[in-house]
Amino acid sequence: MKYIKQFFFMMLLLFTVSPVLARDMDKKANVDVKEILWGHIKDSYDWHITDLGNEQQKRPVVIHLPIIVKTTTGWHVFCSSAFSEERDANGDRPYVGEDPALKNLVIKSGEAAQNPNKIVEKVGGQEVKPFDISITKTVCVLFINAILLLICVLVPASWCRKHKVDDPAPSGFTGLMHMLVMYVYNDVIKAAMGEHDAPKYAPWLLTCFFFIFLSNLMGIVPFPPGGGNLTGNIACTCFLGVTTFLITNLTGSREYWKDIFWPNVPTWLKVPVPLMPFIELFGIFTKPLALIIRLFANMMAGHAIALAFAAIIFIMFGIGESAVVNWSAGGGMSVISVAMSVFMMLLEVLVCFIQALVFTMLSAVFISLAHVHEHEPAEA
Repeated sequence: MKYIKQFFFMMLLLFTVSPVLARDMDKKANVDVKEILWGHIKDSYDWHITDLGNEQQKRPVVIHLPIIVKTTTGWHVFCSSAFSEERDANGDRPYVGEDPALKNLVIKSGEAAQNPNKIVEKVGGQEVKPFDISITKTVCVLFINAILLLICVLVPASWCRKHKVDDPAPSGFTGLMHMLVMYVYNDVIKAAMGEHDAPKYAPWLLTCFFFIFLSNLMGIVPFPPGGGNLTGNIACTCFLGVTTFLITNLTGSREYWKDIFWPNVPTWLKVPVPLMPFIELFGIFTKPLALIIRLFANMMAGHAIALAFAAIIFIMFGIGESAVVNWSAGGGMSVISVAMSVFMMLLEVLVCFIQALVFTMLSAVFISLAHVHEHEPAEA
């Protein structure tokens, strides 16, 4: 009963706060849902938290991140606050700092830009992309998640070093981590790879599971250090998929490569046209691609749906000319939107676990398939 009261209190609070937020918006202004969605999903040189004040006196709350670029004048390290928050006539954010060597730098924006949301240098009427290794929002989130992952691993490891195998099982956070490790190892990794190969590849597969699971959970936390869409970034999932691809093929057995280039099929399927070898070789690349796209698409879609439900509130408060119509439509939709947002957040927690488990399971299966041994002849 206590939790039910807390839930309805939260619904009432959001129902009363959302009209106040929407009231400060210009009724004629359209809510740019696309900008809201991409503003959260895409990478950036600063970490935008929220905006304070009304439209006339808006004050963005931003965490500025370090910029590290090599331009035509050499290496430069400065803060992203050196770029103006206001956009120029081209929609770009120009450099407004004090270093004259950086006066030609801008952060491009807009759909027509060749390097959207990236730093470019204007040299002689042309745009040159500098060598950029800046600590962007995605990189910052990656560092935070990596530190949290180390803590999650080192705390249980410290307990294991201080206790014997026959000691009572740990409780609390250490017990939870032990349960997850044993579940993933016994029911996923060992079940897919067998007793012989499981210990060898368990470190990578367990790292994949906990890194993805932690990154997914941190992505649905609406405030720093959470809120970063790390696993919804194709670069992150691409690295994980390519690493699994390299492990799979660099450690593959001779029989594995034989089944690819000279499979056990009728000869006319191999020569003169290498149909089956081509299909088998093509399958090598589709497996990691499936890992990359599945994780990226599912996590990005979850974030997009949750943000779309929140944007509906502000859209409905500005659909009509009359204040009565706006408040009626917006107030009714606020309840529906908040309820659906809560449901989506609860569903996202389950999706976070499932996507980490699926990635780990498929990686274990792909690696296991690369360790096939020579087929033994059937007994008469």
